[in-house]
Amino acid sequence: MSATGWSIKLYHAADEVIWAVRLNGLWLGFTLLGGVALSIGPATLAAYTLSRRRNIGESFHIFPAYRAAFKSEFRRGTLLGLPASVAVVLLVGNYLYFASLGVQATIPRLASLGALAVLGVISAYLLPMAVHFDLRTRELLPKASLIALARPASSAVLLFVAISIGYVSARFPVLGILLAGGAWIHLNTWLCLRFFAENEARLHLKGTS
Repeated sequence: MSATGWSIKLYHAADEVIWAVRLNGLWLGFTLLGGVALSIGPATLAAYTLSRRRNIGESFHIFPAYRAAFKSEFRRGTLLGLPASVAVVLLVGNYLYFASLGVQATIPRLASLGALAVLGVISAYLLPMAVHFDLRTRELLPKASLIALARPASSAVLLFVAISIGYVSARFPVLGILLAGGAWIHLNTWLCLRFFAENEARLHLKGTS
């Protein structure tokens, strides 16, 4: 590859990193703005909305677009985000409690970890699905659960990416604060848009869509 080709690739890579940092900053800022509990759902859904728009090639100014998405998705984001946040807190609490009990609580500790992983994978499909398809809120969880079961390889990829970002964030906390949330949302959306397209193409070939 020529030097010009490498320069273009490096430029695009740097542009994506800067985008993820800006998205991460807005996500954190709007989440804190509402005291976390009531704003993490709308803030997260707004971030996924913008990530989808960028992935499909739209151009927009990030701050006003994010603010508009946060307002428009506040109700639905709360309905999706609040129960998921409560479930995460409970599962993490269970895991830490059982971990403190030592070897005698290995099975319930692993069960809590497994449930957390399942919830994470389903959420990794549900949020991109919420901003990509015209579905009712109550339809999202069953459909996200179904696709998570029907595409184990894709689910494994999403879980691997999430664990990798978590590992890097733990090793480099400053990098994690600046980038982790935005990087995960953008990569999650990018991957899921491709998984959804592949799934729709497969269903079309079977004559079921």
